Parts: sequence; structure tokens; C-alpha cells
Amino acid sequence: MNFILILGIALALAMDAFAVAVGVSLSLKKIERGQIFRLSFHFGFFQLMMPIVGWLVGRSLLKFIKAYDHWVAFIMLSVLGIKMIYDSLAHQEKEEFARSDPTRGLSLVILSVATSIDALAVGISLAAIQVAIVYPAIIIGLVAFLMTVIGLKIGPLLKLVVGKGAEFSGGLILIFIGLKIFIEHW
Repeated sequence: MNFILILGIALALAMDAFAVAVGVSLSLKKIERGQIFRLSFHFGFFQLMMPIVGWLVGRSLLKFIKAYDHWVAFIMLSVLGIKMIYDSLAHQEKEEFARSDPTRGLSLVILSVATSIDALAVGISLAAIQVAIVYPAIIIGLVAFLMTVIGLKIGPLLKLVVGKGAEFSGGLILIFIGLKIFIEHW
């Protein structure tokens, strides 16, 4: 498999990570280097590992994963999006409450899994056509890492335009990404 084809696959897989990173950045008051590293590292790592896991699992599980992967991604992203919207509405009157940081804990893991489920299917597909997985997985992981950094950097610029509705908008973005994944696989 040539580099251009792998890069195209990696960019397509990284679009969800990019969009989620923009949404997450809208929910944060100030983006710190640690948050950029955590989110980018986890998105990149999960995007690197999911194709390998998919490749190892192979075609035998494709029918099971394909049947509900879009539901899992939709539900996880929607729950996080609804939580962000709720937090934005609850915090409009009570700004003194600390907002949860989606670059930590369970939220980070849920976002990482939700944005990398498609990479699992790509791994299964690569196994089906007998392509070695290490090189494509590394490219996929690196591209996801870079696209996440870019998404986190673009978010604050959008926050200037969107203003106080930034967290609300970020929640809507996550819900729409979940819907997009669900509709594409329906």
C-alpha cells in the first residue's frame, strides 16, 4: 500500500479527531500545553492502536463490530455533547463552578474511543486485503495527533467569534459528529 493512499486514509480517519478537538477547545476556559498533549497523544495513540487491534481480530468479528460501531460512537459523543450543553447552560448563571476537563479521566478515554472506532474497521479491512499493519498504523496515529493539535489551536479563534456560547457550540459539534457517524453507517 503506497504512502499517498495511507495518508488519505489517515486524513479521513483524523477528521473526527480534528472536529472533536475543536469542540473540546470551545469548552475549555484556557487551553494549556498539558491539555493539548493529553488529548493529542490519546487521540493519536488510539488511532494508532485501533487499526492494529482490528487487524489482529480480523474478519471474523467484522460482522459484529459493523453492526453497532456507529451506535457506540453516536451514544458516547452525544452523551458528552449533552453534558457540555448542560454545563454551558448551568454555568451561565454560576461561573464560579469549575468546569470538567474533557482532557482528563473517563471523558478523555470515551472521546479517544469514540473518535477511533472507524480506525478499528480500517484495521479489519487491511487484514482482509492482507496489508501489513505497522506502517499504516503509525501514519494514522501521527496524522490524528497532528490534526488534534490543529483542532485545539483553531478552537480558541472560534471562541472569540462564538463568545459565551462556545461550550454550547462545542456540545452541538460533538452531537453532530455522533449523528454523522450514525447516519454514515446506517
